[in-house]
Amino acid sequence: MTAYTIPAQRNWFGLILLGLAVGVSSGLFGIGGGIIVLPALVYLFGYYTRIAAGTSLLAVVLPAIVGVISYAIEGNLDLLMAVLLATGSIVGAPIGSWLLTVLPQRAVRWGFIVFMLLVIASLFVVIPSRDAVVEMDWLLGAGLVALGLFTGVMSGLLGIGGGVIIVPLLVVLFGASDLVAKGTSLLVVIATGMSGTIANVRRRNVDPPAALTIGAAAALATPLGVWTAHALSPEIANIVFAVFLALVIIRMLVDVLSRRAK
Repeated sequence: MTAYTIPAQRNWFGLILLGLAVGVSSGLFGIGGGIIVLPALVYLFGYYTRIAAGTSLLAVVLPAIVGVISYAIEGNLDLLMAVLLATGSIVGAPIGSWLLTVLPQRAVRWGFIVFMLLVIASLFVVIPSRDAVVEMDWLLGAGLVALGLFTGVMSGLLGIGGGVIIVPLLVVLFGASDLVAKGTSLLVVIATGMSGTIANVRRRNVDPPAALTIGAAAALATPLGVWTAHALSPEIANIVFAVFLALVIIRMLVDVLSRRAK
């Protein structure tokens, strides 16, 4: 391991496989994929949490770009919502990256677990309508900026692209179609990922070669995920996402509790 706890010999084949899985998930759920990349880098590839968080935030940018194009082609993208969300997230991401350098790693892990539990709960609150149309006004706009700010902070802190926050909350709180929420979310992921990455590079909390390898592989697989998102019903898509997040939580809980027992 180097001074910044980056593996001396990277598992390139493993990183490519990770990227392919991230790409499908990114397109399917409208997430950047950091929610997959972060725990995988920590638990499968031996990265320190801070480096994994910064690396995952950079890795999600490429698949997000491909996902935005794919959703936009189908008309499932709201540019105004994305701009308002991105405005808040760009401000919040550096704040989260700064918190990453001062918060204890145990607190970061527990925060990640609690966050995913909240996401799972939200998936069963509202089943989205694909015919829904969001009527914009100043109050709704302010709410979107606030959501973006919160998303940016969490993205910089936890190394996630923010889609796992934006997609369910756009549906539950703002009444958006799940497909529009996913397409819009990926556009915000691009802004948040780039903003947070700048701060992480300055603090050396990123492994660029690994991030670009994961991102390139993910970009190739993202269109398949977008196609699947359109093919699945909202109910089935929510169940699949909830099951996936539950498995991630179980794995992280086992690790956190085992560390505490030592």
